Order: sequence, then C-alpha cells, then structure tokens
Amino acid sequence: MSPLVVGLALFAAILHASWNAFLRTGADRLWTVTVMSFSSTALAIPLAVFNGFPATSALPYVGLSACLQVGYSVFLVAAYRYGELGQVYPIVRGSVPLLVTLGGLLLAGQQLTVLETVGVALVGSGIMGLSLGRGRAATTSILYALATGAIIAAYATVDAIGVRAAGNVGAYTAWVLLAYGVLLPATFVASRGRLAFDPRAPETWKALGGGLFSLLAYGVVVTAFALGPAGPITAIRETSVVFAAFIGRLLLGETLTPRRVGACAVVVLGAICLGYQP
Repeated sequence: MSPLVVGLALFAAILHASWNAFLRTGADRLWTVTVMSFSSTALAIPLAVFNGFPATSALPYVGLSACLQVGYSVFLVAAYRYGELGQVYPIVRGSVPLLVTLGGLLLAGQQLTVLETVGVALVGSGIMGLSLGRGRAATTSILYALATGAIIAAYATVDAIGVRAAGNVGAYTAWVLLAYGVLLPATFVASRGRLAFDPRAPETWKALGGGLFSLLAYGVVVTAFALGPAGPITAIRETSVVFAAFIGRLLLGETLTPRRVGACAVVVLGAICLGYQP
C-alpha cells in the first residue's frame, strides 16, 4: 500500500473514534446523536436528488437498514450511559467481526481458518480484559455494547444485500440516510415528547460537528478502499480502538491503566485477524 492509503486509513480510524468522543461528551446523548444525524440528512438530500430512487426491490432493505441504524444509535447511547469511551468503544468495534465470524460458523456452517480462530480467541480475551477485574466496565454497559455490535453486523449484512438489489450505490445510500434522518428524530420525539435545539448554542454546533466527523470518516475510508486493498485497510482502521482509549484519557479524563491499554491492543489484533483478507 502507498503511504497515502495508509494515511487515509489511519485518518479514518481517528475520525471514527473522535465522533464517538463527541457523542460520549454530550450532556444528553440521545439528543446529541439525533442532532448529529442532521448532518447526514443534509448530505442525503442532494444525493437523493442526483441519484433518484433505488429499485423497488431494494426498498424493504432501505427501511430495515434505517431501522437497524436507529437501534444502533439508541443502544450506543445506552452503552455510553454506563461506560467510558475507552471501555465501550473497543467492545463495540471488536464484537462486530467476532459476531459475524461466529454467525458464519454456527448458522452457515463455515469453517474457520487458523487466522480467524486466533482472531476469535484474541477478541474474546480482550473483551474479557475490559469486562473483568478492577476498574472493569459495568455489566449493563457490556451488554449494551455487545448488542450494539450485533446491530452493526446486522445492518452491514442488510446493506450488502440491499445495495445489490438497488442497482445504484448512491441512491441506496441516500435513501437509507433520509429514512434514518426521519426515524431517529421521530424516535426521540416518541420517547421525550419534543426535540428542541438552539442553532446558536455550542452544544448544537458540537453535535453537528460530530455528525460531520462521522460523514468524513465514512468518505475517507471509501476513498482509501478505492485506492488500495480492502483487507489491509480494514485492518489498519481497527486501530481506532487504541485511538479511542487515548482520546478518552486526554480529552475526557478517563482512566488509562496498562491493563486497559493491553486489552485494547488485544482487541485490535484480534479484529485484524478476523477482518484481514489477503
């Protein structure tokens, strides 16, 4: 890989960890993630106008993906309510390839390679390191984080099928984002009764900034995929777990013990083993 591709993958990892930090610092995290969605909705409108509608056969996948992403947002908010960035984020990121691999093994009868077997063991060990012993994450936080990882794996699978049925990547992406941009605020209103925000308030701009970081992270990694091999790029992107641990320490004042750093590193190595495709 060229230095440019490596740099893009690392930049995407930093951006992904950073928007989670934006969310973690929000005074009302459900409100924060809802306002963050306004950024993606703003992008989706011109994208939808330019690309038009996806094929009719893809519409169920559009709706299901949007619903799953709303669930992802709600469960991630719940996980951060009970746990720190440096604890929750590695469990969420590490559990996705772990659950996908185990799902393929148990449901589809797929055989694990030696590398995947090592990856399962490493991710499992790293999550246990974050979940057990002194200073561990709260049980509630761990359960929400694992549920979040399962939802991510689910909507990634739905998108992989839906985008093929749509016949147009831009149209599919735009309408998923638009549906998400309607459903998440509706979920907030249903649970809180009213969505109020002041366009001049610093908290509003911080949330919108977090949304832009999320969009930029997606755009940067897509660019990297266009310029280099997917396997190594996916592996490098998993370093976001380590960045999250240090962002949590430097910006949020979270505890960064050698045990936590080691557990994060083990999760990263395991995720690389699970996600790497030579």
